[in-house]
Amino acid sequence: MANHKQQFDFDFIVIGSGFGGSVSAHRLAEKGYKVAVMEMGRRWTPGNLPHSSWSIRRWLWRPNLGLRGFFNIQFFRHATIFHGCAVGGGSITYACTLLAPPERVWEAGSWSGLSNWKAEMPQHYETASQMLGVTENRILGPADLLLKKAAEASGSGHTFYRTKVGIFEPPEGQTGNQTFPDPYFAGEGPVRTTCIACGGCMMGCRFGAKNTLDLGYLYLAEKHGAQVIPETRVVNVQPLDGASDGSAGYEVSTVKSTAWIRRHPRRFTCRGIVFSASSLGTMELLFQLKEKGSLPAISSQLGQHVRTNSESLIGARTPGSSLDVSQGIAIGSGIYIDEHTHIEAVRYPRGSDAIGFLTTILTDGHPGPRRIALWVKNVAASLLRHPFNTVRVLQPLGWAREFVILLCMQALDGEIAMRWQRPWFWPFRKFLVSHGKKVPTYIPKANEFAKTLAQLTGGFPMSMLPEILFNVPGTAHCIGGCVIADNSTHGVIDSRHRVFNYKNMYICDGSVIAANLGVNPSLTITALAERAMSFIPPAAETDWNDTAETSSSR
Repeated sequence: MANHKQQFDFDFIVIGSGFGGSVSAHRLAEKGYKVAVMEMGRRWTPGNLPHSSWSIRRWLWRPNLGLRGFFNIQFFRHATIFHGCAVGGGSITYACTLLAPPERVWEAGSWSGLSNWKAEMPQHYETASQMLGVTENRILGPADLLLKKAAEASGSGHTFYRTKVGIFEPPEGQTGNQTFPDPYFAGEGPVRTTCIACGGCMMGCRFGAKNTLDLGYLYLAEKHGAQVIPETRVVNVQPLDGASDGSAGYEVSTVKSTAWIRRHPRRFTCRGIVFSASSLGTMELLFQLKEKGSLPAISSQLGQHVRTNSESLIGARTPGSSLDVSQGIAIGSGIYIDEHTHIEAVRYPRGSDAIGFLTTILTDGHPGPRRIALWVKNVAASLLRHPFNTVRVLQPLGWAREFVILLCMQALDGEIAMRWQRPWFWPFRKFLVSHGKKVPTYIPKANEFAKTLAQLTGGFPMSMLPEILFNVPGTAHCIGGCVIADNSTHGVIDSRHRVFNYKNMYICDGSVIAANLGVNPSLTITALAERAMSFIPPAAETDWNDTAETSSSR
């Protein structure tokens, strides 16, 4: 076998350290490769995490504005997308919910028939679950009990379940905040502290209970020699030595992501590369590289088949309630109101009220001017009938303590596309711009459920303001855009995650998912990355000639 290690800075460079990137880094380092992880975000510890969402500078990620947190919000015509940016990727800010999708997802979309998914994936889900410390939630907070009560009132109480989560919870009947030696990796991992049910999972766990990637996959990757380079933005990836297919390796150019003036440009060389920058991040980077001519052979299917889990965010707020619904874990329970529609109870920690600016009085009706007019009428009528309480629910203070968030997800297929173009309002540079048929924001059954919950609490049913005013749903689960397919006319990578038309190039993140999962995608991204890495041979056996397989058009 050929051995070119001495010619390169690294064997593999992994771009991004989220669920796909951390898995890739750990498994490649474990196989003897010299690995570097380029992460745009900062490294966070329990000591430097913000206490609430009012600490905007340490919560939101907008480095050009001096905001160097870990939570990013991007606004598109078809969706408002929430995602993480940190060492450990979205695991720092996600809600710890780790669910496997129904088997039917493997029969839908461009990956259907490319592998025996139903037979192969269970072992990878099992490995991912072990590595992420998945357990059934034992902590039911007030919001979970209210969800169960509302489900019983609406006839779906039998579907109530405790979520599967990646949290180090105390044994039943015991209190949290107890520190133990590594409970997950036979002593190879860091010490851990049991959950205190503060509801702070999505603000970053300040107590060491949340099974974030920097305490698991990425921690082990670094122990095996992987080098994590934070606050580093990749700006170019191009094949070396005139070999346009990457067979001679790649040069990766970076700048410091948090710098305004001194960008500290650097260049690295590697034999193979893994894009794991999240669905949005990978799409944006590949569009740039394709346009500038660095990777011109990336499939024209880039940006196609983007999905948002068909989500809607609704809920109920009870002003002045003595019940603190922020207590518990971020997502502790769920129900099914029909075979396609799934609702989870969600919370932020007490005091993290900034998102309250985006919530308003629930309004039914199909999108458009009539729904906006009905919303104005509803707010006006509520102000006339209950002026004090209406003002209370429309202002953000106390929002996390009083608001039960209901995350509604549907397993019904629907997709949009992302393109790289200049928007009409800013012609100076190109951005990701969404196209296609609008994802529905009005789910009548979900709205009725929110009303039932509000009646039980004596509160107000609520929804997201962008959904009413702009018909734009909010989602933390953007997937697709670089989907698995049989050839480059249908997708960007093959069933082993190899990029069409390039050698030793892979994509391992949510962008590869080719069907609407209907559940939180983190566990599926992890399991798919485990499967992808299982095909790469140990370092001593590789011939650096891994090429995507194509089949005839279907």
